[in-house]
Amino acid sequence: MNVLSLFDGMSCGQIALNRLGIKYDNYYAAEIDKYAIEVTKKNYPNTIHLGDVTKVKATDLEPIDLLMGGSPCQGFSFAGKQLNFDDPRSALFFEFVRLLKECKPQYFLLENVRMKKIYQDVITEHLGVEPIMINSSLLSAQNRLRLYWTNIPNITIPEDKGLVLKDILEYNQTSVSELSEAKKDRVLNSQRGKGFFYNPDQHDKIGTLVAGYHKEPTDASYLEIPIKNPERVRETPNYWQMDVSGKGYASQQDRIRKLDKPSNSLAAGSASIPKIMCGAFRGRYNEEGKTEQQLEIRKDEKTNSITTVQKDNVLTKDKMYYRKLTPIECERLQTVPDNYTQGVPNTQRYKMLGNGWTVDVIAHILKNINEENNNTLQTQRTATTDSSGYETI
Repeated sequence: MNVLSLFDGMSCGQIALNRLGIKYDNYYAAEIDKYAIEVTKKNYPNTIHLGDVTKVKATDLEPIDLLMGGSPCQGFSFAGKQLNFDDPRSALFFEFVRLLKECKPQYFLLENVRMKKIYQDVITEHLGVEPIMINSSLLSAQNRLRLYWTNIPNITIPEDKGLVLKDILEYNQTSVSELSEAKKDRVLNSQRGKGFFYNPDQHDKIGTLVAGYHKEPTDASYLEIPIKNPERVRETPNYWQMDVSGKGYASQQDRIRKLDKPSNSLAAGSASIPKIMCGAFRGRYNEEGKTEQQLEIRKDEKTNSITTVQKDNVLTKDKMYYRKLTPIECERLQTVPDNYTQGVPNTQRYKMLGNGWTVDVIAHILKNINEENNNTLQTQRTATTDSSGYETI
């Protein structure tokens, strides 16, 4: 089988084919982004790179069995200016149409964003099939509604895997990707395109990953991560102190002031918001087999039963960190292998992941190109080739 992938990006289509075990003889990739090409070469060195899609001619290729692509969507997206086919990037769709006519593949697949019905119908008219809308949230932890035009038979809506935001997070990433107070304020209060902070304890899915994520745009999706207090604390006359920071009980931020003592002053520029939680000190065995008092936190934000013992109800704070997604988390949202995009700057990793496909959605569609279809294709190839090894006309 020969595959032609237009606007190939970092070759998500190739990941899907390999994930399914679908064998192919040649994988042609039309792509001009040097960083995306570098990532593809690292992972799939046998890829045949063609460069500019407008320069690709069917006569220069082996007979194509599968044509796929996700033409640039900026002109169609509801998040953009909606220039539609007047946007030169979105007009590249017609290169897909041209090569579909030239190559006459058995199968084709085109992906694009949700758009106004009038423009959706233009694409449908040119391709001769109605699109199917699939939300990546069924197969990943990301809400990402996309349209897929294909003649691959028997495509259905995939079953929900039940993946949630907690499933894809890297922990202990606050120092690497934490947002400043100024950026957090812009996201929350921007007059144009407000973003949203997702808390893994409160949200199952996160918003759509965007290509410009490295710029930390106001309309993107970010994380609000609760950093849980460890169970053990050290008590002083004025406060209980927990080693949340890992600095050996040295940080004042780790102190929980006792209710009958004056509170610490609020510091300017703090990146955390106190969350009041209830817990109780309980006698528990430590590693040495000795009993010690440990703080056990309630997770339901309720209080324990009121008793005559003060330690049965104490208040703690849960620090909240506001940060962007890491590149690996973005890979997981797109169901791409961890560190697949490693080796290029993070800014470029975010860009190509935002532009890319959710691989498991593509695999769900391509799985109907089964081994029987491949055998049929090989039979057709043999039938149209004479003894000299050249295809007959």
